[in-house]
Amino acid sequence: MRPKVSTDLNARAAAERRRGFALGAATLAALVLLVSCLRESPPPDVAETHDVRLSARGFGDVPGWNDGDMRAALQSFRRSCDAFARMDPDAMLGGEDYAGKVRDWLPVCGHARRAGATKTASRIFFEEHFRPFAVSDAEGAEGLFTGYYEPELRGSRTRSAEYATPLYGRPGDLVIVDLGRFRPGLAGDRIAGRVENGQLVPYPSRGDIVRGVLEGRATPLLYVDNGIDAFFLHIQGSGRVLLNDGTMVRVGYEAQNGHPYVAIGRVLIDAGELTKDGVSMQSIRAWLTEHPDRAEEVMDTNPSYVFFKELPLGDPALGPVGAQGVELTDEASLAVDRRHHALGLPFWLDGFAPAAGGGDRRYQRLLIAQDTGGAIRGVVRGDVFWGHGDGPADIAGRMQHRGEFYVLLPKAVAARHARR
Repeated sequence: MRPKVSTDLNARAAAERRRGFALGAATLAALVLLVSCLRESPPPDVAETHDVRLSARGFGDVPGWNDGDMRAALQSFRRSCDAFARMDPDAMLGGEDYAGKVRDWLPVCGHARRAGATKTASRIFFEEHFRPFAVSDAEGAEGLFTGYYEPELRGSRTRSAEYATPLYGRPGDLVIVDLGRFRPGLAGDRIAGRVENGQLVPYPSRGDIVRGVLEGRATPLLYVDNGIDAFFLHIQGSGRVLLNDGTMVRVGYEAQNGHPYVAIGRVLIDAGELTKDGVSMQSIRAWLTEHPDRAEEVMDTNPSYVFFKELPLGDPALGPVGAQGVELTDEASLAVDRRHHALGLPFWLDGFAPAAGGGDRRYQRLLIAQDTGGAIRGVVRGDVFWGHGDGPADIAGRMQHRGEFYVLLPKAVAARHARR
């Protein structure tokens, strides 16, 4: 149940972690010409909304539910409730709109704030106020689940021989275009570039930027001591930087240069440097470290480049702020495809994950959708946030597993699906 993918997709196979980008004229043309396909009518207990298929279940039908620990998920869900409270109550929650309006979730949020903190009380809260639905699409219920983490780098606010790799803020000439403003069918897709002679042209690639094309055009936020670490920071999209004065700061995704992400794991496989079964974030990093004369050339095959913003560290026990605008929680936050799923929804993942000492283990966990990413594309697709440090980095780097998941909807919303 766990065939591995052949690239470093698990290492955030898009540096555009906080934003989804539609990239290139061919992609744009294909999206404009995209038409809907007819499907057979679903059975009565299945609610179908475009690509998402929801099959009603009982909690007793959810594998592993009765043994689960939902305490971290409850805390994470409360933070999502804070985000709901800032939204228009009459707004649709998002995705394919199967989750209803914001106002449908506010009563549940009130109960969440009053729920007990014990393992039993947390489970009872979700059982009393939600109904689970198995998630699938036209191809079935099984999909790919990967992991990401918050890297920690060493840096400085001033450039030196030791700290020579810049982390740039967003350049003033970078233009990001929301294609949904021009074609409703492209809502959520974006391209980026710069204006030259009245036309939008591609922004410089990663290789050009690393070689200094932005000097004088963009301001470095910080300088770090390792170019390979910086490369993986771009893939993750956010991280912590321990400065040489002893202070810790956080940098987060601000923008991206608009180029498509190219997984260098695939590049190394095609070159015969790594095997399909042996590729992981760890093996890629090891290869780059062991081949300093070729590392930059390989990293340049990925033209995507991320621009950062400095953020307050906040609670060091929590992760960075995700796409929903709330801090991520270790093993309780999930990145999903926002074209299909709204942020803030609870999902039960039934699958596998890497074990700390090697190998794999069964992984059944309640996670709250609080983030997104350019590589997270599809109905049954998720990216688990594991936290920061070496342990989470090891697990996230090896997580490329198949699994299924279930979405929890408030009973009032679930009842509407049952009537369809």
